[in-house]
Amino acid sequence: MKKFTHHTPAKQQGFTLIEIMVVIVILGILAALVVPNIMGRPDEARISAARSDIQAISNALNLYKLDNYNYPSTDQGLQALITKPVGSPEAKNWNPDGYLAKLPKDGWANEYLYLSPGGHGRFDLYSLGADGREGGEGVDQDIVSWEVVK
Repeated sequence: MKKFTHHTPAKQQGFTLIEIMVVIVILGILAALVVPNIMGRPDEARISAARSDIQAISNALNLYKLDNYNYPSTDQGLQALITKPVGSPEAKNWNPDGYLAKLPKDGWANEYLYLSPGGHGRFDLYSLGADGREGGEGVDQDIVSWEVVK
């Protein structure tokens, strides 16, 4: 009796050069379509990030007020969200963990400006935009808490 042995072809161990080239071409086409759209809008991304930061800092300021019955003064500044402030008003129930891990900077690497009491509410929190000066149009326009936080 003869034994029939059935040979199965060896499994493929990798990709062929053509398959790799097809993937590279597809990635190149996607990059050519997507990168210009992303790279053409860095200022829009900076503005969006500043709005998000202002919202997050405003939330931290509201938590600070819940604990301490007042917002930090202009002199105490936003640093009061990181380390316990000195001076008036006293932070009687300051959270030992702080209210923010660190103070963010706006998309143009400038610090956010803070006034308490503010001219538009209990506090004013804002970025001066790309030009670093008050007012402006487009990317130079100020990004302000009284318009961001509703």
